[in-house]
Amino acid sequence: MAGSVLGDKVSDAARYTLVSDAGRTQRWCGVRLIFLGPPGAGKGTLALLLAERLKVTHLSSGNLLREMVRESVQQGNPRGKEAARLMESGSLLPDELVTELILERMGNLGKKIPFVLDGFPRTVEQAKALDEALARSGDSPIDLTIGFEVSEETMVGRLAGRRVCEKCGANYHLERLPSKRRGLCDRCGGVLRTRPDDNPQTIRNRLKVYESQTAPLLEFYRAQGKLREVSGEGRIEEQYQLLLDLLRTEQLVNDPAPPE
Repeated sequence: MAGSVLGDKVSDAARYTLVSDAGRTQRWCGVRLIFLGPPGAGKGTLALLLAERLKVTHLSSGNLLREMVRESVQQGNPRGKEAARLMESGSLLPDELVTELILERMGNLGKKIPFVLDGFPRTVEQAKALDEALARSGDSPIDLTIGFEVSEETMVGRLAGRRVCEKCGANYHLERLPSKRRGLCDRCGGVLRTRPDDNPQTIRNRLKVYESQTAPLLEFYRAQGKLREVSGEGRIEEQYQLLLDLLRTEQLVNDPAPPE
C-alpha cells in the first residue's frame, strides 16, 4: 500500500502561510494533524470546523468505514457484513483493512496536501504503518497530534445527542452542531439518525476499547515529540479557539485563513 500515497498535484487553494522551525514565514502546503480522543471528545466536530477554516482536507476514518460498509452490505459482500457487525458492537476493525482504506484515500489527494486525520490511527500498528507509508513515498510527515481529554460523563452526554445523515454520512449534534433544518442534513437533505453504535452498551464497550488499544497512541506520539494534550470540555467555540491558539503557539500556522 506504500504506492497509494503518491501524486504530485497540489491545489493552490490548499496553500496557506506557515512558519518554519527557524521562524521564517514561508508559503507551504499546510499542516498535517491527527486528532486523538475517546468517543464523544468532540474531535470529529472540531476537525470539521478546523478543516473548513484552514481550507484543508478532513479525513474521517469513521465516515470512510461506514461508507465502505454500506456499499459492501448492499452488494452482499460478507466482509462488509462482518465489518458492520464489528462497528455496531463498538469493536475496532482489523488494522490492515483500516490502514488500506485511509492510505488509499490519502493517495487520491496527492502528495503534501494538508489534512486533519480524525479517528485514524487508532492503534500503534496503524500509526507505524502511516509513518512508514509517508516516508517511503517521500511525502510530508505528520506535524502534530492533538489529544483531547474529557470526562466519561461528558462523553456519554455528547454521544446521546449525536446524529448522522443516513444518506451522505455527515455528522451533527443536537446542541453542539445542529442542522439548520431539524432532522435533515444541510448538505444533501437526508434524514438524520442516531448512529447504531451510540447506544449505552456499545458506548461502554467503545470506551474500554479506546483505553486498551487507542490510548497507547498518546505515548507513541509523545515519544516523537509530536503530542499536545488539550481539554475536550467546554463549549465548541471555546475548544475551537484553543486549537487555533495552539497552532499559533507551535508556529504551525501564522494566518489561519488561506490567501486569496
